[in-house]
Amino acid sequence: MQKHLLVIEDNTEVRENLEEILELTGYTVTTAVDGKDGVEKALADPPDLIICDVMMPRLDGFGTLNILSKRSETFHIPFIFLTAKTEKEDIRRGMNLGADDYITKPFYKDELLRVIDLRLKRQAQLHQNTVRNAQGLNTFIDTAKGFAALEKLSDGQRSRDYAKKEILFHEEDYPRYFYLLQSGRIKLCKTNEYGKEFILKTLQPGDFFGYTALIENRNYTYSAAAVEDSTAVLVPREDFIELLYTNRDVSAGFIRLLADNVTEKEKKLLSLAYDSVRKRTAEALLRIYREQGEKPELQVRREDLAQMVGTAKESVIRILTEFKNDGYLEIESGGKIKILRIGKLEEVPG
Repeated sequence: MQKHLLVIEDNTEVRENLEEILELTGYTVTTAVDGKDGVEKALADPPDLIICDVMMPRLDGFGTLNILSKRSETFHIPFIFLTAKTEKEDIRRGMNLGADDYITKPFYKDELLRVIDLRLKRQAQLHQNTVRNAQGLNTFIDTAKGFAALEKLSDGQRSRDYAKKEILFHEEDYPRYFYLLQSGRIKLCKTNEYGKEFILKTLQPGDFFGYTALIENRNYTYSAAAVEDSTAVLVPREDFIELLYTNRDVSAGFIRLLADNVTEKEKKLLSLAYDSVRKRTAEALLRIYREQGEKPELQVRREDLAQMVGTAKESVIRILTEFKNDGYLEIESGGKIKILRIGKLEEVPG
């Protein structure tokens, strides 16, 4: 798939020259005549990378970057300054605003293409963290840090083993680490005023957790406990915050994670408010099934399943018996559940 570049340049000759070079190289190019035009086009159709002149009428390059870096649609896009000015103060100002690189005019074609290719590859690496493991965290950190001052972050990592049912942290604890689950399973749960526990989420290897309280600088609003013997990678709070606030790409990544969490919680609240216990039980079974790699055999305690559904254990046992009688699943020795008809569980009415 062709990469889409936005070129913001008020000089017609330079703008057309850039457009020709980039299109001949295989990029799709949109051009803008000044900063105001560039902001409008970037928000209307966010590109994969932006090349922007510094000195322009109406809105200069600094103002353009300042606006785009505050918008969720364009916050993460690599931004390269194009400038005839080589004074250190101007370069430093641009980099402090969050620019990823700069090219001085007049420029060489190979230099231009090298910088663009480098920034696009770096962006792709940051987005490849769907493979979340200890190596993936190292790659994420090493790719994102970019500054010598952040090299200590990977050195500050340590892993810790947790026995089954061991607590990682309690509600109201002060957050000290950013966690990455390396092996096993961890449950995030909340207790209401009557002492009833509700499972918010069951984490699988590769999941990040504990970062919301770190970002918001408040105590945990839930607890975390090992469902089985587990190992987690711990990154110290200070190192995580330094990385988050120093690097724009990392900040963008965690904004996306937070947005995903909000959407997931909204769906869960709607389900609790409107769905029947039968529907919620089916959804919980399907969630466990997907989290465990779509394997039909599910090993889950009835107490944990009831906490996920938000009801009494007896109610969950009754619904499981109904599903068994309907032929949706089998209940094997030891309480293991084997799903027989995924489609039927997905079609359980609310």
